Amino acid sequence: MNAAPTDKTVLITGTSSGIGLAAAVAAAQAGWHVVATMRDPGRADPLRRAAAEAGVADRIQLKQLDVVDPESITACLAEVIAEHGRLDALVNNAGAGKVGTVELHGTQIFREAMEVNFFGVVEVTRAALPHLRASGGRILTVTSVGGVVGQPFNEAYCAAKFAVEGFMESLAPVAETLGVSVSVIEPGAVATEFVSSLGLDIPVLLAQAGPYAPALRSYLDHVMGAFGSAQTPAEAAAPIIEALAAERPAFRIQTSDWARQFTGTKLADNDGYSVVALTSEWVR
Repeated sequence: MNAAPTDKTVLITGTSSGIGLAAAVAAAQAGWHVVATMRDPGRADPLRRAAAEAGVADRIQLKQLDVVDPESITACLAEVIAEHGRLDALVNNAGAGKVGTVELHGTQIFREAMEVNFFGVVEVTRAALPHLRASGGRILTVTSVGGVVGQPFNEAYCAAKFAVEGFMESLAPVAETLGVSVSVIEPGAVATEFVSSLGLDIPVLLAQAGPYAPALRSYLDHVMGAFGSAQTPAEAAAPIIEALAAERPAFRIQTSDWARQFTGTKLADNDGYSVVALTSEWVR
């Protein structure tokens, strides 16, 4: 059942699949005007189908936005304000991952991960803030449990997500003085195209891993097991919709009991021993 319409507008990045797609549909069902953005609008058919099936196609507007292209961001936000007159919430969801380790892959994968996962968030947030100040709105940024707990063979991805969490945690009290709330959403394993889009050729990865092969094999076995019991995108998106509606959302929001337990290990771990002991088990 869909909620009564509202005049509020939310912009969501990375809506071609996974959490972004599910959040766009759920926000529309909750009554929001949804501006669903993606780098390549040619990949919008799954969102269109999901919106039609949910009966909310009239509340979802598709727009092109590339988070690593400042001109694309500026143009998209200008259109949103011209067409809707306001922006009440931003959901930073677009992101990309990479499996690897620094000795084997060098620093280029770090630069690429930071560009999409960190600088993209910074650029979109910066551009949206004047409009969110005007509406007393909010910023919700999908990070990951990997933004709290560093994970083997995810060095570049976790580094970028750590940076996002530091950025948002630092911005939160500043933005609050101007009436804008800031939260981070921390999913664990989610059954989305994000994983398949990594394009993992496991035999090739292992063949190229050299001395890291035994640890990489153990890690991949662990990951495949974790994604066997992953949340659905809709389950992971539900806390986003709750945070959109909450009077005062928490800063850090996990999407599952497992994510709360996992990040809690780090957040209660002053000396770091517990976290390193936990993740060391993944590569043995």
